[in-house]
Amino acid sequence: MKRGRSAACIMLASIALLLVGCKSSSEPGVTSDTIVLGSVLALEGPAQGLGQGMRAGLRAATRGRSVQGRNVVIRFLDDSYAPAKAQESTNRLLNDEDGIFLMVGNVGTPTATMTLPMLREHNIPAVGFFTGAGLLRPGDGGPILNFRASYVEEVGAVVDEAIARGFRPEQICAYVQNDAYGMAGIVGMRTAMLRHDASQQLIDLYSEILSRRGEEPVRNNIGPVGVYPRNTAEVRAGYQSLKSWEQRSGTACGVVVTVGAYENIAHFVRYARQSESWVISAVSFTGAENFLDDLRRHGIDSGVLMTQVVPNLDSRLPIVEEARQALGSEFGYVSLEGYIVGRMVLRLLEDMEGDLTRDNFMAHARQARFDLGGIEIDFTRDGNQASQLVNLNNMTRVGWAPTPESFWDEHVVSR
Repeated sequence: MKRGRSAACIMLASIALLLVGCKSSSEPGVTSDTIVLGSVLALEGPAQGLGQGMRAGLRAATRGRSVQGRNVVIRFLDDSYAPAKAQESTNRLLNDEDGIFLMVGNVGTPTATMTLPMLREHNIPAVGFFTGAGLLRPGDGGPILNFRASYVEEVGAVVDEAIARGFRPEQICAYVQNDAYGMAGIVGMRTAMLRHDASQQLIDLYSEILSRRGEEPVRNNIGPVGVYPRNTAEVRAGYQSLKSWEQRSGTACGVVVTVGAYENIAHFVRYARQSESWVISAVSFTGAENFLDDLRRHGIDSGVLMTQVVPNLDSRLPIVEEARQALGSEFGYVSLEGYIVGRMVLRLLEDMEGDLTRDNFMAHARQARFDLGGIEIDFTRDGNQASQLVNLNNMTRVGWAPTPESFWDEHVVSR
């Protein structure tokens, strides 16, 4: 009888050892042979070019790579740039049998607004999201690591250049998506205006727009800002809001800073060009390749600016050369960012010491500083954002290129 019990105990112990060998005891998303990462992004719908570009870059960066003898696998799910669907897809990853070690490369601000609290609740790091919104910047946001510069920095770069070229603060207007993403751009506008000693009246108008709450609140016809509903091609109301500002203020817009998705912003440029000579800029999230294609389809080939948070595509930096070779025909600004984020995550995983846990990963990352093929990755500044790179490009007949000194003289009729 004792012998039988001993045999049974030995058998149970053997099974337990086998189970331990199959599933790591350290963290969800880590098994004996795999590190599972998650990514929820727009693979369908009006913003699908952004999600597909990030997916291409992340795949190329992590394909065939391993850390501590474990293959790195990314599970991609679609959210169509819709917050409710982002919540649903995130729940699927969280409830998967193996779980995920961290979330990487998610696309968008309104979707991040929905998913970040879910990730924080499970102590899952959010790494390299494709958004420059303030809700991912230092604060009580949970374990978050950004690669890219913020929208405040992108918008600020355009405002600074416009002011340097002789525009007054009230001549620099904005057209943005009516949600958290667009409002991140308005925060950038207000911050830049404060830096350039704009009138208190102008600052108060930006504050009033930012104070509006709810799902798509009324924000048109308040200040030098026009807004449009997410995932739509509706541009007329936002355009009319800018014209209303010109009439009320007696000041014509000279530069219009846009913060939106490529389809709508291209429609806006087409619509405005029928009667306006505005210089129109876009932030990196707009999606360089898709935006360029849409502008060309509308017969536009100049007079548009765009900020980028990655090196230019013709750069000879090793990381850009590496991405170009790995991505082939999928190489572009968005996929390059995905590639850089993927390589950054791999480097952080490879260099961390101790057990493969989320807490160890975050502790290491917040103090990490290294060169990534010519790009400085430096989390030591604030433990949250790796890069402050912002390039100001302009549209040419052959694509996006660094903005020359002559751009403003060629495209600005009057100040």
